[in-house]
Amino acid sequence: MNYHSIKKYDVANGKGIRVSLFCSGCSHHCKDCFNSETWDPDSGKPYTKETQIEILKACEPDYISGLSLLGGEPMEEYNQVELVNLAQKFKEKFPNKDIWCWSGYLFEELKDNNSELLPLIDYLIDGEFKVEEKDLRLKWMGSTNQRLIDVQKSLKNNNIEILN
Repeated sequence: MNYHSIKKYDVANGKGIRVSLFCSGCSHHCKDCFNSETWDPDSGKPYTKETQIEILKACEPDYISGLSLLGGEPMEEYNQVELVNLAQKFKEKFPNKDIWCWSGYLFEELKDNNSELLPLIDYLIDGEFKVEEKDLRLKWMGSTNQRLIDVQKSLKNNNIEILN
């Protein structure tokens, strides 16, 4: 797996101050994507054990609310092994912090495909960015077709729980 960047004090991608990992690779290729330089899975830098240690260390301060996974596309198959491992270690080390994830895939697709990462996520912004539905007033989303989903409640209730 490759990644493009790590933001250690991110206030734009999820609630509170977060550590954000921008993964490489995305097959959606949404028109006018804000991060198209991440589409190539071979772009960016190799994700290593040291990268994981750096991310987890950055999450230690009490003022860090959690971890955000973006891209690119975190849910691409080639990103799963490393991100599942990172998410598991994050949950073990920081049980009171949350994980947010942005994906062009829909919650239903991820659930149906038995994504190993999905049950480790707390909040998912799903759906491809659609420039014709772009709305700058939306918080944490780029277009009106996207949803902010409480993943844990959705999995528990077997019903999609959307947050406003």
